[in-house]
Amino acid sequence: MNRKLTVSAIAASSVLAAVAGFNDESGIKVGDRLTLTPYVSLSYTYDSNIDSSRHGKSGSSWSINPGISAAYKSDNLQIDGGVFYTYHAYNRYTSQLNSSSYGEMLSLSWQNSLANEAGWSLKVRESYSKISQDDDMSNHNGRGIGRDSQKVTFGGVLERRLNERVHAAVNADYYLMDYDNDVDKYAPLYGWKRAGAGGEIGYAASQWLDFILAANYMWYWQDNNKNRSEVWAGDRDTRGKHISGDSRGWSVMGGVATRASEKLTYRILGGWSKFDYGNGVKSVDGWTYQVSADWQLDVENTTHIMLMGASYYQPSEREYGSAIKVYNLCVGLGKGLVRNKLRATIDLAYRKETHEYVEYDSDDIDEDIITARFGLSYNINRIASIFGSIEYQTEMAKGGAVHNNAYDYDRWRGTVGLRLTY
Repeated sequence: MNRKLTVSAIAASSVLAAVAGFNDESGIKVGDRLTLTPYVSLSYTYDSNIDSSRHGKSGSSWSINPGISAAYKSDNLQIDGGVFYTYHAYNRYTSQLNSSSYGEMLSLSWQNSLANEAGWSLKVRESYSKISQDDDMSNHNGRGIGRDSQKVTFGGVLERRLNERVHAAVNADYYLMDYDNDVDKYAPLYGWKRAGAGGEIGYAASQWLDFILAANYMWYWQDNNKNRSEVWAGDRDTRGKHISGDSRGWSVMGGVATRASEKLTYRILGGWSKFDYGNGVKSVDGWTYQVSADWQLDVENTTHIMLMGASYYQPSEREYGSAIKVYNLCVGLGKGLVRNKLRATIDLAYRKETHEYVEYDSDDIDEDIITARFGLSYNINRIASIFGSIEYQTEMAKGGAVHNNAYDYDRWRGTVGLRLTY
């Protein structure tokens, strides 16, 4: 059961955690514009259900995570990047779960005028990660459930502001998810690629209200060129139908956003999406949404709220010959205490998956996933901080081959750690 496209609270809480984990004075200054911030953290985690299953076993693990982030800022240009490495050492299933992960990310933002004035702006981002199977609740990994995988993302937006009111933009993105499947041990997961292109136009009635109309077209390629369930040792079905890995989709949305507010930004879009799965095997459509908000409640930036959510169609990563619709919504709150040396974060997330098309009736399963997390981080001094978190997750499934709540489970984790930031 893998959910590589956002589960839940990760989107909001990762940003809030970043605010909590770094001291404003940290970093190595290189000239006037470049800051390098090396760090390393050591943590211990207890997990009540490392299998993410109804009768999963408990366990614990150690994790060491060195990395470095970099930030460059000039009058018109800002570049942020970083690389990381993580090693997980498990006290149960040691030979199966001990693993290394690593990755990098880079983002660029450029503009030749203020945000509410005529001019150009460009935003580009990319990332790569090689993630070994582990017990990260955000990805539903666990023993024999997750996979070693690699993920590549790329995206860019070029905007032209014609004047303080009217603006237009074009965008493009690419996403790749590739799994290392050992079909002698596990049921297969189906990796896929997506490329998209689109554009939007907007009219800013004020700094608080920007009317948006957006349209996007997507291409999908999935690695299900044959039904690998045939060759999985645990599946005795005579499945053998071939479904094309090519799919197409489009969406048209309208809504509102902020234009130039410093403390509050939001974007709320809704509209219609269509998804042609498997090169014409099935066409599904329906209403979809995108929502995001970022609110800094005070001047000192001690209280921060984020909201993110979306709904969309995609090929199923788990069931062969299936198209699903995903609904995500998560909210996170960060609060600075004790002269902002202590940082508390709370986030709550909900994810729903519905199968819009299935080749086999037994795969017609709907799932609801709820994740909650509470975290604390305390800056001991300019270099050292300690942190801890408690996470809870529950999954509920129905339909298809689900009987007697066989797919339902609860899981909680507790983590404590030390972080050193130069």
